[in-house]
Amino acid sequence: MVNADSTDISPWDSVRRAKRIVVKVGSSLVTNQGQGLDAEAISEWSRQLSQIVHGDAQGQGKREVIMVSSGAIAEGMKRMGLSKRPKELHELQAAAAVGQMGLVQMYESMLRHYQLGSAQVLLTHADLADRERYLNARITLLTLLKRGIVPVINENDTVVNDEIRFGDNDTLGALVANLVVADLLIILTDQNGFYTADPRKNPDATKVHLAQAGDEALEAMAGGAGSSIGTGGMLTKIIAAKRAARSGASTIIAWGREPDILPRLMSGEQNIGSLLYAPMHKLQARKQWIADHLQLHGSVVLDAGAAKKIKSEGKSLLPVGMTEVKGSFTRGEVIAIEDPSGHQIARGLANYNDQEARKLCRQSSDAIESILGYVAEPEMVHRDNLVLI
Repeated sequence: MVNADSTDISPWDSVRRAKRIVVKVGSSLVTNQGQGLDAEAISEWSRQLSQIVHGDAQGQGKREVIMVSSGAIAEGMKRMGLSKRPKELHELQAAAAVGQMGLVQMYESMLRHYQLGSAQVLLTHADLADRERYLNARITLLTLLKRGIVPVINENDTVVNDEIRFGDNDTLGALVANLVVADLLIILTDQNGFYTADPRKNPDATKVHLAQAGDEALEAMAGGAGSSIGTGGMLTKIIAAKRAARSGASTIIAWGREPDILPRLMSGEQNIGSLLYAPMHKLQARKQWIADHLQLHGSVVLDAGAAKKIKSEGKSLLPVGMTEVKGSFTRGEVIAIEDPSGHQIARGLANYNDQEARKLCRQSSDAIESILGYVAEPEMVHRDNLVLI
């Protein structure tokens, strides 16, 4: 049920408490409606990012932030003298290759000016569909965040085809939020929120300040295609909010040129833009996804002590507690976790493949590197990726 006038402070308060945030900025904002990269705007967002990453003078309020930025194709169009977005895939790829150079240079320069390190990360749908590549991308991003570096993410438009495209960076932003289990997705756009109809065409349209992500009524209200510069529209943002909510991230849709939009949101100011809140806690959502939506590719059998720790104490699954490995699975795939009698007690995402797991049975975590030659994680299944059955 859409609620445009709710005074319920709880969802907005959760925004203030968010510690890991994905900020997505659209092409029309980044390139000032296709006129070329807007250095002033990118500098302003970089200043705001610095403020919320570093926190106050005492370091209070520090947050981890990932930037998902459109603009490579739009910048490439300008540099190549194209007035309309190309339809041919090879032309789009060429424009992306040209524009990506300027885009990443601009972000690196502006973020560095505000004492922020940056990293470029280019993704395709195939990177997130493959579980091993998914985990590799996740670990890389979390490592960057731990070091206080702002990853700047874009779709790898120079190599994608229609079968592996995200389609728009709203979708990419949501999938990145799921990937790192973010608390909040902020979609900055050229509209100051989500309305019951397109306010540019319908004077009776009213702003939706607060609603639950995934509410079917939102999609019915949303418009269609986006601008001539980008590929998304309000509908893609509503669908992105629904996707992000599956891992517990709420979404805010707001005007990207609202003064101090990011610090104001993080300070708890309400009703800037539209908040589409996640109906579930992020850990519950992630575990529900593991339990209900992934196929089982194999299993590990535990001794009684390890089974008890999993069931009663909420511990991670360590290799030392494994007695047997069944089936064939790769790193990142879901596996069953069985007690000594063969009864399935849990499911989780494997940090090692079946051949590696067999070598690790009854071994301590400290021995993983000497046995395999590397360490992905000290656990076979981390408790955050494990759900009891």
